[in-house]
Formats: sequence, structure tokens, C-alpha cells
Amino acid sequence: MYTVAVIIILCYLLVVFFVFFNQRNLLYHPFENNYNKDEANFSYEEIFIPTSNGNNLKAWFHKKNLKQKKTLVFFHGNAGDLKNRIYKLNMIKDLDINFLIVAYRGFSGNKGEPTEDGLYQDARDTLDWLKKQKVRDDQILIYGESLGTAISVEVAQNKKFAGIILESPFTSMVDAGKHYYFYLPVSLLLKDRFETLSKLKNIRIPILVMHGKKDKIVPFHMGEKVFREANEPKFSYFPEYDDHMMEYNESLIKELDKFFKST
Repeated sequence: MYTVAVIIILCYLLVVFFVFFNQRNLLYHPFENNYNKDEANFSYEEIFIPTSNGNNLKAWFHKKNLKQKKTLVFFHGNAGDLKNRIYKLNMIKDLDINFLIVAYRGFSGNKGEPTEDGLYQDARDTLDWLKKQKVRDDQILIYGESLGTAISVEVAQNKKFAGIILESPFTSMVDAGKHYYFYLPVSLLLKDRFETLSKLKNIRIPILVMHGKKDKIVPFHMGEKVFREANEPKFSYFPEYDDHMMEYNESLIKELDKFFKST
């Protein structure tokens, strides 16, 4: 019995060490491509945004009119490259806005390795670059997808952007980690914590929270809690049957359009 207990403990410790040292490989999936067959039916300029660490971030810039129309800045999730979002951009392009979508370090061929602080800095450098294009804060709409919701909340704190959209948000990476690895001391092991919920009090601009009730990756109750804790003015879109990758259909686009026009 003693030997069995020792073996169980050793196996558990091996799992703990494996997860700790490989956690960023488990969190970030830059080479996963699910939507690479989609064809872009929007015009865009491929640009490379210089960063404070000397790298360049690949981005796509769809411009209608920077002076007269708001600009949506899209921060994507933890998997895949820019092409994975073409199916969304194909519909967003019909709205009366410009948009800029950027790939983080380590994604879409960019140099570097993703970390929480690194992704925050990439987002700030992107917004700094946009300001150099003479785009004011009150002309900017922030859009976060999944992991990108935590990045969006981080950079929108105490800012006067036109608004912020969170698609499939989570309360924190600690909470998400406990959901998947309930048998591990996640709070002690986790390096990249992405504490969204605690930062919401610093978001004082219009916010739209979108989350499918059938989300199998980020439980719907997390998105619901994010909405509940958000400051007014706040809006929600919670379709009954959408999964984590939400259905980009007329209903969702209508909600986005309504939100954009209200900001």
C-alpha cells in the first residue's frame, strides 16, 4: 500500500511539473488554423507595426475614412493566424467602420514568444501606432475575441475609447484553468493570469458582451458574470445555441451595428 501511494504521488508531481513547464504551449496555439479556406472579400493593406521590443507585428488595415468613421481594433484569440478571422471580417467590412486586426508576437510569422505581459505590450504598441495615424481615442472601438477579451480589457482601462466589445470572455485565466485542471493547484502554477474581472471597474465606456450559451471552451457563466460586473452603459448578446466560436450571422452583425451606432 505504501509503494502504491508513493507511485501515485510521484505521478501527480510529474503531471504538476509537466504542466508548469509547458503551460504556455498549452495556452497559446499560433499554428492552429481552422478557417484557412475562407477567401477575403474585403480590401486591406498589410502593414507591419513596429513594437517597443524591436519587432514588427503583421496587421491588416481596412480603411474607409479615418477622419469621419470609427476604427475597430481587433485583438484575436489564442489560436491561429489572421486568416482564421476572415469569415468574421468578411461581414464586419459591410459595417460603416474601418478596422485594424493585428497578430501578436509568435503569431502569423511574427518573431517572439507570447506571454501575458508581451501581448499587453503588443496591444499598446498597436494603439500607439494608430494614434500616429491621427486616430483619436474617441474614434476607436476595441474588439476582443476569447483570449483577446482579456487583452482588450487591460488596454481599455481608464481610457476614453468609443466602446469595447468582448466576444466569449472569461473571468480570469485562473478560473478557466481551474475549470480544465481542477485536480491541480492552478493558482500557484499559473504564470499568465489575465485577470479580467478585477479590471472591469476601470472600464467606463460602453461595453457589449457576446457569449454563446453552448460554449464548450469558456463556460457561458463566465461571460454572464463579466456582463453582470461591467459598468453601465452595457449591452449583451447571448444566443441560445452558439458555441465558443460564435455564429457570425445577421443577428450578430445587427447587434454589432446597433452598438457601433450608439457609441
